Amino acid sequence: MGVGLGRLIVFLSLISLIAHPSFAGELADFNAAVEKAAVHQRAALSQLRNGNAEQAGREIEHMSKAWAALVTRFGSKPPDAFDGNVLYAPTLADVTQRIARASRMIGARRADAAREALTPIRAALSQMRRTSGVTVLADCILDANTAMDDFYAFKDNPPDWTRPENRFAVATKSAVYRRELQRCDSIAPGQVRADPQFRRVLDGAFAGLDLVQGAINARDTDLLMRILNELRSFDTMLALRYG
Repeated sequence: MGVGLGRLIVFLSLISLIAHPSFAGELADFNAAVEKAAVHQRAALSQLRNGNAEQAGREIEHMSKAWAALVTRFGSKPPDAFDGNVLYAPTLADVTQRIARASRMIGARRADAAREALTPIRAALSQMRRTSGVTVLADCILDANTAMDDFYAFKDNPPDWTRPENRFAVATKSAVYRRELQRCDSIAPGQVRADPQFRRVLDGAFAGLDLVQGAINARDTDLLMRILNELRSFDTMLALRYG
């Protein structure tokens, strides 16, 4: 590459940054706005699970306000990362409708229906981001939850330890879950990775996973069941706090 051409490329790159200084900032702001609403969604779902519909209603109100602010800013002007994303507008509209439906269901004292309205939002937002190649911690945690669901299937269908393929399946599903947790740990923002609660959950899960091979070697179904129950608790906490 000639010196002149190299200088031209540098010059054009600088012009691009000057003309579009907020590309990365817009995406970061969008992700932060989604997370602001998601915090209240997770809290609402937690309250609904605990039977506290009144507190859930307040969380839904907060979520509604946070989501409305997001739509006002980004509804017609999505970050460049979502340019051409066919799921962007439909997903924002669907989330708006689901929040409104959840609010109505709380008012009608139909807590189960409110939960049904809110639950799919997490996966819908994740799919929208993945379509544009955007990944945030919540998406990784969703993958980890899916891996845990697969591993937890042994709870209702304990392995026949005499069959080598079953021992291999337990080891494999345990390894897949560990891999997803490690990925989440690696992509978590610094302040989250250092959060004592985040560390307690992940490190507790890793400690539980360290026991799986021992259960396999001893062909100890009771130990595997205890490990699965503990891992499920950590997995649930991870979803409720960071998913």
